Amino acid sequence: MSDLQLWLRHEARTTERRTPVVPDDARRLVEAGVALTVEDSPQRIVPTKEYEAIGARIVPAGSWPSAPREAVVLGLKELPDEPRELTHRHIFFGHAYKGQPGAADLLRRFAAGGGTLLDLEYLVDDQGRRLAAFGFWAGYLGAALAVLQHRGRLTAPLRPTDKDELDATLRPTDGETSGDEGFTALVVGALGRSGRGARAAFATAGVEPTCWDLAETRALDRRALLAHDVLVNCVLATAPVPPFVREEDLDDPARRLRTLCDVTCDVGSPLNVLPVYDRTTEWTDPVRRLRTEPPLDLIAIDNLPSLLPAESSADFSAALTPQLLDFGVGGPWGRCLDRFRQAGRELGLSEGEFGRV
Repeated sequence: MSDLQLWLRHEARTTERRTPVVPDDARRLVEAGVALTVEDSPQRIVPTKEYEAIGARIVPAGSWPSAPREAVVLGLKELPDEPRELTHRHIFFGHAYKGQPGAADLLRRFAAGGGTLLDLEYLVDDQGRRLAAFGFWAGYLGAALAVLQHRGRLTAPLRPTDKDELDATLRPTDGETSGDEGFTALVVGALGRSGRGARAAFATAGVEPTCWDLAETRALDRRALLAHDVLVNCVLATAPVPPFVREEDLDDPARRLRTLCDVTCDVGSPLNVLPVYDRTTEWTDPVRRLRTEPPLDLIAIDNLPSLLPAESSADFSAALTPQLLDFGVGGPWGRCLDRFRQAGRELGLSEGEFGRV
């Protein structure tokens, strides 16, 4: 039987509709002895009463700071700015290890409170493969929004939907031939999770994209890249590489590129392969024009899978739940802890032990 005390928090971001654990998988946790507490969250795709029905304890939204110190707080996106001192073990996507804006401040909050960040991006097997990810749906939605924008059919503000409804808008209408005569698309990072999702969306849209992966980006043909109408970037860089698109490329008179979707959204990080913008776009205003003549539009939304919250939550939960059932020292969670401690040492926050599982 598990002795894990798991606290599923409400997401502070108003456009975050996903959940890392759906009720069917939450039932597995409870049956295994996990003490599950769930914060009420009217924006979550799953009604709170469904968690209550499987035996979870329900508490008010945002009450996790008062949780017992031994509780493990589970979420997806960023924490609110308060409390400044983080005392718990937190599982979420912290975006704190690549020099992103705010990363050092977040790590200092953990150091001040004696808490631990177990970053979901670094929950990996012994080969370094991620064990739970939203990548497929991020890529699917990135390509879908790029197609809709390029065809003049993207409307704002964006709203959550389901795959059937999205696909109905994505399929070519009368007069739009397969590939939209003259419409060329490129997926960079085409063999990864996000790349596979992007390719699936393009197939639904009747577009056959050019697909690049490591072999093509090692010796990047930037002129060939700029010769496509639509670019979807799905590369998750782990070390600095030459940028795929530079500021000077935007003013290249030979540029055919008109729509750029950055699924990865490493803005502000030295690992950013598209350093041509300084802030993400939002659901309320999903497209930013980077150039007017000829036009170049950017889509860079950092929680794309929340636009398909039911499908993406179910897939992620199915992958994460076995890891939660095996929560403890060593293995994937130990690798998360090691990466957290490394980040602390890099900031001079600790010379030795730092954080805990």
